[in-house]
Amino acid sequence: MKRLLIRGGRIVDPANRVDAVGDLLIEGDRIAAVGDVGYVTADAVIDARGMLVAPGLVDMHTHLREPGTGEETIASGAAAAVSGGVTTLACMADTEPALDNEAAAEYLILQGKRAGLANVLPIGAVTRERKGTGLSEMGGLARAGAVAFSDDPRPVEVAEMMRRALLYAQMFDRVIISHCEDRSLSGSGVMNAGPSATRLGLPGIPNAAEEIVIARDITLARITGGKLHVAHVSTEGAVDLLRKAKAEGVAVTAEVTPHHLTLTEEAVFGFDANFKVSPPLRTRRDIEALVRGIETNVIDVIASDHSPRRPESKVLEFGLAPAGAIGLETLFPVIYTEIVHRRGLPLPLVLEKLTSSPARILQIDRGTLGPGRPADVAVFDIDTDWTIDPSSFRSLGRNTPFAGWKVRGMARHVIAGGRCVLGGPEGKTP
Repeated sequence: MKRLLIRGGRIVDPANRVDAVGDLLIEGDRIAAVGDVGYVTADAVIDARGMLVAPGLVDMHTHLREPGTGEETIASGAAAAVSGGVTTLACMADTEPALDNEAAAEYLILQGKRAGLANVLPIGAVTRERKGTGLSEMGGLARAGAVAFSDDPRPVEVAEMMRRALLYAQMFDRVIISHCEDRSLSGSGVMNAGPSATRLGLPGIPNAAEEIVIARDITLARITGGKLHVAHVSTEGAVDLLRKAKAEGVAVTAEVTPHHLTLTEEAVFGFDANFKVSPPLRTRRDIEALVRGIETNVIDVIASDHSPRRPESKVLEFGLAPAGAIGLETLFPVIYTEIVHRRGLPLPLVLEKLTSSPARILQIDRGTLGPGRPADVAVFDIDTDWTIDPSSFRSLGRNTPFAGWKVRGMARHVIAGGRCVLGGPEGKTP
């Protein structure tokens, strides 16, 4: 059995409350020892002195769309993931045809294994063809390996359908991930509703379009006992609703994206469609509420909502361009730079939102460096500045709102299942 020694890094494993300089020993595809491992012989060594050694990130909200539009493939998405230190990614069901049956889930898992990089997990559709008119084959999806159910980026518009979904998903102990949007309120909106939208002459999307559906789904989770996860929270009101629901004991969790944590509606002033996302970028006050939500554990997860678009579609008029931004390769650098380095939130707290917390919600054996657990590890350089350059991305998408940003937190070495999938060892122990 081959041994890999990662030597001298700052090991941060939130699941086990570890934050100390030490070594990490991998044997085969498992973590063998963490901390003071003593003298050991190893087939390969990675010198991690001065770097962060963390569990491989778990991104529970991505869009790869294979089969589908060709905007991304499972192989290119997995390559982008490991480039950003993500070793596990869960893919939404907005494929063509929709990921709403057992065979579709099996296909995604097979293609992920063929790519041989990150762990690729399916999120099954809530409804058939994501049309909201009847439940999907939840039993077959769960049997094939679907870790959750969601119609994202569409909402489940009919309350009775969501109620039934929350009830039925309990049979398989799965969570429903809700895209909370009242489309009768969001309508043709393309940015946050308010004075800025009026000034730009663009139709707006009010906070209420998100908050009304969150309130509805929390109520349904309360009466059914089902597990609800709210995707890409973006408003202060949403954080308040989640805080109250958690205090009442409702089984609800939530996520936030890097772009909603760092960008305001003012980014739209240049009419660059790379800043058109769903839900839209909000205000500084909303950002402050989202950051407080992370600090107080009202928000459980930071996820990329990786959504690649064809380059030609993002140069259309702002109102006509599709929403979406890629984020697998910028997830950790942006969050580390803006939330940890500049805002001063504790690194273990933020890493928890990127590793063990999403793994817990999806109930997968990932996101920790505990001995005996799968050897998914990311080694990050958190001291060297570098500039985000979309032309260097391994994703097929280039639609990032962070182009040109100076950041820290580059993944130097990534190990998935005990195999080096990014970077490589420097040699052997003597």
